[in-house]
Amino acid sequence: MTTRVLKYLKDGDGLKSPRTISGEGQRVPVTSSSIANPAGEDDPVLIRAAHDRYRCPERFLDFRLQSELPRDPKYLGLGAGTICSGRSAKSDHKERASIDLKALPIDPDEVIDNLLLERYSKRRSGTWENLLKRIYYFVRPLTSRWMRKQIQRFHASNWENAEFPKWPVDTTVETICENLLSLSLEAKRVDRIPFIWFWPNGARSCVAMTHDVEEEAGRNFCEQLMDIDDSYRIKASFQIVPEGRYAVSREFLSRLRDRGFEVCVQDLNHDGRLFDRRDEFLRRVELINRYGRDYGAKGYRSAVLYRKPEWYEDLDFSFDMSFPNVAPFDPQRGGCCTVMPYFIGNVLEIPLTTIQDYTLFHILDDYSTDLWKKQIEMILAKNGLISFIVHPDYIIDSKAQSVYRDLLAYFEELRGQEALWFALPGEIDRWWRARSRMSIAERDGSWEIVGEGAERAVLAFAREVDGKLVYELADPPTGKSQGAALFSADKPINAGL
Repeated sequence: MTTRVLKYLKDGDGLKSPRTISGEGQRVPVTSSSIANPAGEDDPVLIRAAHDRYRCPERFLDFRLQSELPRDPKYLGLGAGTICSGRSAKSDHKERASIDLKALPIDPDEVIDNLLLERYSKRRSGTWENLLKRIYYFVRPLTSRWMRKQIQRFHASNWENAEFPKWPVDTTVETICENLLSLSLEAKRVDRIPFIWFWPNGARSCVAMTHDVEEEAGRNFCEQLMDIDDSYRIKASFQIVPEGRYAVSREFLSRLRDRGFEVCVQDLNHDGRLFDRRDEFLRRVELINRYGRDYGAKGYRSAVLYRKPEWYEDLDFSFDMSFPNVAPFDPQRGGCCTVMPYFIGNVLEIPLTTIQDYTLFHILDDYSTDLWKKQIEMILAKNGLISFIVHPDYIIDSKAQSVYRDLLAYFEELRGQEALWFALPGEIDRWWRARSRMSIAERDGSWEIVGEGAERAVLAFAREVDGKLVYELADPPTGKSQGAALFSADKPINAGL
């Protein structure tokens, strides 16, 4: 019985301190978090974010802080090409000095939360940006698509100057978690750490297709788009704008569901003003929640991916899909820097991890799948979520539609080469919630996953091979690994990339 080692985790730059974490099943508090381990105390404290990501036994992720942290967070350089935001006990944040294996110079929970909730971003949220946004949406109905495209290209013109988040995929959160495991392996003097694999039935990664329906033409194209998806064995969610854009009949929603697709709510009227004022947000969100109940929708996405996580507690939805992994072209820039789902309070965030079709075609003027394939390869290397927004409105044209078909054909090739889980967002939500309630128990010298839904879960191990951290899946039902086939994270998937 062979154990499959799926990927290398460390990039081998010599730094053995935490770098970033993702949010698998983790409930990220909207208020700032901290290990709160006063200087001088020896009692270890569980790193919440890493534990919730891996669902490993708690004793493998208990650390303490090196000393009291300063009051103000700063940008931290944690190894080659890794930037994040937080407070450091070291005066020189880019110093690569050795550290006590169990005493961390930063609070990993704080750093990870700053990334997942975009607290690092100094948004131009004052009068100037709000004024520009109001002007844009006021004149938008009077402009042509060509004019809007030029405005959007101008806004995104300096995207190449942004060093952080890192384009085209930022996995800073993953890197932090991986380095925490490396530290634990060394500090605990163990050869492997058991954890619950990220996806059901041992899938290498997850693929999710979503369609945001923006205008009447897009709504009218949905039937044909479902035909296209079905021809490649893909099911998707359709995000529907309830007011102001097009009529939404019960018959239309039923046709989507009857064919095995999912219905989610997209904003209220797609005017880009949802988060402008708190009182107006509360008025609108009451209507949005009502539409969600009326549509039977568990999922939500904001128009133009505008987001304000501190207000998410008012959303009456199980999951949200408004956070991009990295967004250099969007009106609201930033990114959550992870390719895994994570909780914001009780709402599961299912991030967008690839470029939108509109941005690819109309901002970058790229009518190929090259960038999508590059992002897919990078996400597969982290065993992450490969999620898309493809608008029915923008693939009516035969040229754009041909590119989309090429993307689906590429996934058809991957089905025979990779163990991928093609899932609707609602299925991801149900799995991630079930996984977050599972745990690992040690019985008679073996590890076992316990909890409701454990029959779909797979036991995995993190260990080091030739100085590299790797993941491996245990062979059921023994939960033991005896032999390994190694796959480097830097190794491209075999699909003509």
